[in-house]
Amino acid sequence: MAMFTRSTQSQHLGSASPRSVPSAMRRTSFASTPLSAGTPLPTSKTTRNLSIGKAAIVLFFAITFAPANASAAEKLVEGIAAQVGNEIVLASEILEMSAPVEERMRQAGAPAAEVTAMRRDALERLIEGKLLSSVVERLELQADRDEVDAAIEAIAADNGLSTEQLLTSITSHGLTLDEYRTKIRGEIERSKVVNAMVRSRVQVEAQEIHALYDERFADQREGGQEVYVRHILVMPGGRSADTSAEACAIARQARSEIAEGKTDFAAAAERISDMNPESGGDLGWIHRLDLAEWMSEIVDELQAGQLSDVISMPFGCNLLELVDRRNFQRVTFEEAEPQLRNILFQQKTEVEYVKWLDVLREQTYIERKGAFGS
Repeated sequence: MAMFTRSTQSQHLGSASPRSVPSAMRRTSFASTPLSAGTPLPTSKTTRNLSIGKAAIVLFFAITFAPANASAAEKLVEGIAAQVGNEIVLASEILEMSAPVEERMRQAGAPAAEVTAMRRDALERLIEGKLLSSVVERLELQADRDEVDAAIEAIAADNGLSTEQLLTSITSHGLTLDEYRTKIRGEIERSKVVNAMVRSRVQVEAQEIHALYDERFADQREGGQEVYVRHILVMPGGRSADTSAEACAIARQARSEIAEGKTDFAAAAERISDMNPESGGDLGWIHRLDLAEWMSEIVDELQAGQLSDVISMPFGCNLLELVDRRNFQRVTFEEAEPQLRNILFQQKTEVEYVKWLDVLREQTYIERKGAFGS
């Protein structure tokens, strides 16, 4: 999608991990004996743990908050989908976790085999949750109420919300406060397990940090301005519109709602945009010269906080918001080093975590049952 970008890409060191703006936008054993597959047991709500932060909130809303839409027949069938040590995963847990994604896949015409594969992936994430729960209990790493409260306050602050605003948003998306606290508790406990079992194995070398700096910052521009831009793109034939006229009508309606304060840009982008919906259309800081020409001409006319008019282009209808602008300053190695070290540490930790989890799987009795595990 070269029509959005120029060849040179800028990088800015921010509070989050450096984001690559899309090219479309810029220049021990736990063995046990198996349980009966027909044993009726109550449903639990274990889900895969997600990283606490803005990205986690977006994913959390996208995967978890939507209501379940499994077929009526499937809702009536309860049974054991897997046994993990002395714990079990229910078929209903898989249907509940996979329902929002499954609905979007079916609307997009995904074949049955892909839906089945997605459900099996949900089962594996639930199995991982059971494995972690066993380790948490064995090592007494349970998160207490104060830790959960502190994490929720941090998430709210990271997203520019009060705790009350965050909790209101959560309940408006169909999740109870108890369910949300349970999920945050699971994330904290996962972090404790990683700290106890994995992080001591991870070392970051100086040459690795220098190599990452060269990869991300070697081609920085000299001087000029950078802009912080948000972007909504509604494409004909995309997820929100069939025709160009419909795409522009949807974009104009979104602009009107944002301007009137009925919604914010991020929420509108998550709902209708065909590009970066998961980040609320946020492109972050981009050097002025790295914007495609059609974008730079529009952004040059905007004041901080101002919305553009809806822009019709051959690839779809666009809405831009200029968040802010500032003089560009090159990022030195000394400025970047702490964050780059953290990025490498997190990447290596994830690799070691996967290795550790594979060993844990091998040491634990796991039996997948029925259609989900076949």
